[in-house]
Amino acid sequence: MFQEQLGRLLKGETVKTANYDFKRGKSEPRGGPELKVDHHSILMLEGIHGLNPALLAQIGKEEAFRVFICPLAQLPFDRATRLHASDVRLIRRIVRDRHSRGYNAADTITRWDSVRAGERKHIFPFQHHADAVFDSSLIYEIAVLKVYAERYLLEVPRQDRAWLTAFRLLGLVDRFVALYPDRVPPTSILREFIGGSSFQY
Repeated sequence: MFQEQLGRLLKGETVKTANYDFKRGKSEPRGGPELKVDHHSILMLEGIHGLNPALLAQIGKEEAFRVFICPLAQLPFDRATRLHASDVRLIRRIVRDRHSRGYNAADTITRWDSVRAGERKHIFPFQHHADAVFDSSLIYEIAVLKVYAERYLLEVPRQDRAWLTAFRLLGLVDRFVALYPDRVPPTSILREFIGGSSFQY
């Protein structure tokens, strides 16, 4: 469907796009916005497969600019303990999934191995195709995410298989002083995870 709609857009046709409802777990084939592009337009695509050249086979290499966006910075606390970029990504996801997808922290932690497997299959093999790499790490983000993540992680039952990871993440966020989200600009990438982004339609 993506290839078919992309082809129509490139021909100048108007396309009614799809939308995936995460809370219901269902795709609405015509639930997204209506799009039309012309030779003055820039079409921006976002997603896990964005670096895969097969996705944009209809577009010449010189017509696409691929950007890989990911938190890359790691924060060492001492010689034995550090906040890894993958932990930042998981904490971001726990907060986002609770706010916009209806998943609790245990659900998100349980899915994490599958997410990482998807990255190894669909992202990492194509990273060399990126024209630019953007480190989305923010110095203050864990302090903001703590406001939400701490509460969500505390809800994971001790008998749940996600509890050990939740307990470890609680130890990490506990090292930060909470910073309330009203200080986060609406244009910050952090708003993708906590809500209130000025880029949401």
